[in-house]
Amino acid sequence: MIKKEVTKLNSGVKINFTGVVEKQNIIKMVENCATGQCECMSDETKAKVKDMKVTGNDGDVKLELSGDVSKEEIEAALARSKVINKEN
Repeated sequence: MIKKEVTKLNSGVKINFTGVVEKQNIIKMVENCATGQCECMSDETKAKVKDMKVTGNDGDVKLELSGDVSKEEIEAALARSKVINKEN
């Protein structure tokens, strides 16, 4: 199971994924989002995201979103993401 912890930063939002999480899956999620291939975020939220950066390793991956996004918007998007919510 993947645990997600969302933290509000001055520059945007940071998400810390721990547990059964592969860095490659988070990178894929970011790429899908950047190319418009996901429906987890509204167009309004996507427009606010200026940059997405993935760091860390399998089991402990961090995703930083820069932009004027709220913690609640990102938590809602994560709840809808097919990449991180699929059954392993």
